[in-house]
Amino acid sequence: MVSRLVSAAVIGLQTATVQVEVDLRPGLPAFAVVGLPDAAVQESRERVRSGIVNQAFAVPARRIVANLAPADLRKSGPQYDLPMALAILAASGQLPAEAVRGVGAAGELALDGGLRPVPGILAMAEHASRSGWRRLVVPAAAATEARLAGGDCEIVAATGLRHAADLLTGRVAPDAPQDPPAAPPGPAGPDLADVRGQHAARRALEIAAAGDHSLLMIGPPGAGKTMLARRLPGILPPLSREEAVAITRIHSVAGLLDPGHPLVARRPFRAPHHSISVSGLVGGGRFPRPGEVTLSHLGVLFLDEVCAFAPSVLDALRQPLEHGVVDVARAMTTVRFPARPLLICAGNPCPCGFDGDPEGRCVCPPGRAEAYRSRLSGPVADRIDLRIDVPRLSRDELLGDGAAEASAAVARRVATARDAARGRGQAVPNARLGPEAVRAAAALDAAGMRLVGRAVDRLGLTARGFDRVLRVGRTVADLAGAERVGEEHLLEAIGLRAPAATEGA
Repeated sequence: MVSRLVSAAVIGLQTATVQVEVDLRPGLPAFAVVGLPDAAVQESRERVRSGIVNQAFAVPARRIVANLAPADLRKSGPQYDLPMALAILAASGQLPAEAVRGVGAAGELALDGGLRPVPGILAMAEHASRSGWRRLVVPAAAATEARLAGGDCEIVAATGLRHAADLLTGRVAPDAPQDPPAAPPGPAGPDLADVRGQHAARRALEIAAAGDHSLLMIGPPGAGKTMLARRLPGILPPLSREEAVAITRIHSVAGLLDPGHPLVARRPFRAPHHSISVSGLVGGGRFPRPGEVTLSHLGVLFLDEVCAFAPSVLDALRQPLEHGVVDVARAMTTVRFPARPLLICAGNPCPCGFDGDPEGRCVCPPGRAEAYRSRLSGPVADRIDLRIDVPRLSRDELLGDGAAEASAAVARRVATARDAARGRGQAVPNARLGPEAVRAAAALDAAGMRLVGRAVDRLGLTARGFDRVLRVGRTVADLAGAERVGEEHLLEAIGLRAPAATEGA
């Protein structure tokens, strides 16, 4: 007899339906799994055998063949344990065939028959709803996450194999769905009030948050670059429900969710080490997994000591910075990951960190500083909206006791600027406006066009750089509460495009 259930394969962040077919046939007792399974799926045979026996069911003394269709799609992970076990019970008559009709399942079996959560449950639940499945059986520990998907598919939360069978046959009533628990209050994030001096850098950080503009900070060690970057999440707007679910989906697939609080409530902040590989940054692997640029989607990606990263790693950021997605191609599959982080880069001007120091402390040989900075290639640097020099703090700034502005006050201005963009009918922040949209939003007058024209001549702005100046100018105007982009807004935007070369623009 052949019994069937459905499950969902997660490929990158995409999903596909997998038919789990189990056939019991005469012959020596054996258990075979076919359909391009990986090692984790092959090992499910022992987990399923033990789980069935330890939940007071019987393993049929026949030849068991489990087929995971389609056969040309690679299957990975332990989520097929539960559907295989339920299909075996249905094929052997220990579970009515009607109970599993139109039912999907996903979960890892413990040896005692209990159920453990698996990565990607939210993506699987969304797939179940789109595909019209009647019910989806998941481990109880992952049920709250699965219910974030919404839709008409009923989420059945089971603690073990016996419990799942009882729920499907109606012998046990399902528990009432519960709302996702609120994120733990925890300590407040670091505050901008801790930062001394660096008024220009604080202003650049505010503009970056208001318009979602990427930022590059260059300065000597100890100037406060990392300190500033780590305070950026505190001035960004809170997550909307759609953004929270999108981030939760990514972190679920990556296995990074807090089981007690499945809905991500804060924007992610990722700061990978400079030794990271290309696949670690943008995603990859035999079975493609999201990289840091995707794990920081709708949050902050901070590249500290940016010039210490391998040039090939930095060049891999070109597509995410331009298009907001990463396409990873492998021999048997191609996946697309979302990648819309707010990129913040910080670096020293040279290997020793003191190039251009007024006290002449740089010990690098001639040409070393230029070679070091060139690790950040021109095409990548051209995609960064804001560039700021972060100088060493003066004696007065270090010893002064004047209170700096707190993050809450800056966050209110950022929220007001973003509201202004939405008031113009924008669905995206200023940094993501297309060429036509930014020209309409900026709407320069004759004086503004002359000013930008001089900047193009003197700074050699590319077409991309020209558009990015307009986007930054629009954000500066929004922060000032201005309807039109004026000369003063453009001057600040041009100065932030090339701080050291804009004198007299």
